[in-house]
Amino acid sequence: MQKIDITGLSPNQIEYVSSLEKTVENQQVRIEQLTELLIKSQKTLYGQSSEKRRYVFDEDSGQLSLFNEAEVEADNKAEEPTVQTIVAAHARKPKRTKEELAETVPVVEVVCDLDKDKRTCNICNTDLRYLGKEYVRDELEIIPAQVRILRYIRLNYVCKECEKETCEANIVKAPVPKPVMKRSLASASTVAYVMYQKYANGMPLYRQEKDWANQGVKLSRATLANWIIRPSHEWLEPMYDAIKKNLVTEPLIHADETVLQVLKEPGRRATTESRMWVYTSGQSLTPAVLFEYQPTRSGQHARRFLEGFSGYLQTDGYSGYNAVPNVIHCGCWAHLQRKFEEAIPNGADNKSSKAAIGYDYCNRLFAMEKKWIELSSENRHQERRKNAKPLLDEFWQWVSHLNPLQNSNLGKAVTYALNQKETLINFMLDGCIEISNNRAENAIRPYVTGRKNWLFADTTRGAKASAIVYSMIESAKANQLNPYMYLVYLLSKLPDLKELTQKSLTPYLPWSPELPCWCHKDSNKAPQD
Repeated sequence: MQKIDITGLSPNQIEYVSSLEKTVENQQVRIEQLTELLIKSQKTLYGQSSEKRRYVFDEDSGQLSLFNEAEVEADNKAEEPTVQTIVAAHARKPKRTKEELAETVPVVEVVCDLDKDKRTCNICNTDLRYLGKEYVRDELEIIPAQVRILRYIRLNYVCKECEKETCEANIVKAPVPKPVMKRSLASASTVAYVMYQKYANGMPLYRQEKDWANQGVKLSRATLANWIIRPSHEWLEPMYDAIKKNLVTEPLIHADETVLQVLKEPGRRATTESRMWVYTSGQSLTPAVLFEYQPTRSGQHARRFLEGFSGYLQTDGYSGYNAVPNVIHCGCWAHLQRKFEEAIPNGADNKSSKAAIGYDYCNRLFAMEKKWIELSSENRHQERRKNAKPLLDEFWQWVSHLNPLQNSNLGKAVTYALNQKETLINFMLDGCIEISNNRAENAIRPYVTGRKNWLFADTTRGAKASAIVYSMIESAKANQLNPYMYLVYLLSKLPDLKELTQKSLTPYLPWSPELPCWCHKDSNKAPQD
């Protein structure tokens, strides 16, 4: 804004001119804020569905909304599995071939033969001689789930000699596996199936109720809820605690949280927002993902959960994590990257937009990290000191000279960068630290997706059970396990253990080499029984 020449004006006139200038400046800030909001809304409504715009940001939860992912991803021209395509100057990522699918899926040959009365030549009517067979095509076939009753019959034996000598029968009974739920029709497979459908596939219980009815089994939602809550607290919660004890020994933990609505929380209204927290290890030989329900967003929950942890804690800019002591806080460059991106005017480039320059700095840093992803922690640390540090020094010098309008999107990005500078540069301390908190955001994403379907938890006990089951499923995925088969294995074996201690549960942890091969996604890479 051009300053007005106040030479020769009286004090009252100067004061009046100053007030006008201040009013104009405030109006300019307001105009820029409204312009940015308009641009943002236009991008949301009409923007291209690229990788960056495919998901809508949920302002309430602070997470990316994936509710319309199926509609976004649908493409009538999508290619079937094929072989790798080589293009000049680069090779595209190979897609799964039919042969690769056949290695993990059973193959049944469908032999197409001529009827006996048609095995004659249609020219001279001579009998045809068998020549050989040829491959025509492959098709994927789905076999719907079947429901059946497992009726356990125990065989009993008696000692004849003891009965003769003592006149008392010595009866020996065959051992019977303990049930996952006493006085219930639930089996390990049915409980695992209900859990998997709700928490891995996002199918709420009312839809499962209809699905069971279609298979001829009438089960109420209350019954299905019991099949989740009781086994999760009785059998899966000890596993949860065992995984947690290992997690707090990791050098790096990522953390995040999102909104959860619980209808029947003591002393709180049904509309009050609760929180689902997630904690996940970094690159580890024992990867773990743990969810925890809490009624509030207080940082004291993170402090209590991470008691005993003294490594690197990577989070977003939420100040509540400062309550966690004895840790080195590490920031998230992805959050800063998004803030600069939101501040870029439509069609702007590095020459016309300071926000675009900041966004480019972040992109260059991420490009470097992508090249070093396969390196060891030590080598990555060396590359960062050699190549990333000069870029960081240049970036912070550039940021320090900016003077954006207050409360503008660019101003918010710059303020975030300066306030989080110490945590943002801490990834330079160790090669095991990542430059973003995307690992935690990716871990919590299945929960955010599922929440769009089942919307809320009815009770606090149900919310805690949800956190436990989500933890088992996502930890199984992190260890390349089939989450359904892993749940079946746990619910089949844990009831037979005499006690559920850290030692007795070690063979059942998701990274244990003692897990059977059928728990693994790729049985070819799984340890053999």
